[in-house]
Amino acid sequence: MVDAEAERVEQIEKSLRRISYTVKQRGREILNHFPITPPQFIALQYLQEKGDLTIGELSSKMYLAFSTTTDLVDRLESNGMVERVKDQQDRRVVRVHILDRGKDIIREVIQKRQDYLSDILAHVSVVEIDQLQQTLASLHAQMEKDQ
Repeated sequence: MVDAEAERVEQIEKSLRRISYTVKQRGREILNHFPITPPQFIALQYLQEKGDLTIGELSSKMYLAFSTTTDLVDRLESNGMVERVKDQQDRRVVRVHILDRGKDIIREVIQKRQDYLSDILAHVSVVEIDQLQQTLASLHAQMEKDQ
């Protein structure tokens, strides 16, 4: 890489890391107002996006020990956010299914995050916002191709 290109990549990576950190911190502050921990929220998001998962699949996606994920699911289940259901094809398999209460919490938290971002973007021009959205979409599409 040419020095200018390396510096540009370094600055982009640094900016993405800082933005990610800030969004994550703000997300945790928002979660403080809900009866859920950050790992529980992440688990609910996986269940909503991927559908019903076994505890093993959820453990793998979250990079958590099976026992830790079992405890997490136990707490979500006792709070009425998920339920364990037998797989229709193989009754020996138990899947975790997100319930309406879990979906409602995700929706409310995401709305609060979007409100925060909207407040930040209020200080940015519409042209810059459109460019940012297009650039991020292009970057994400390229990352998806490389997986």
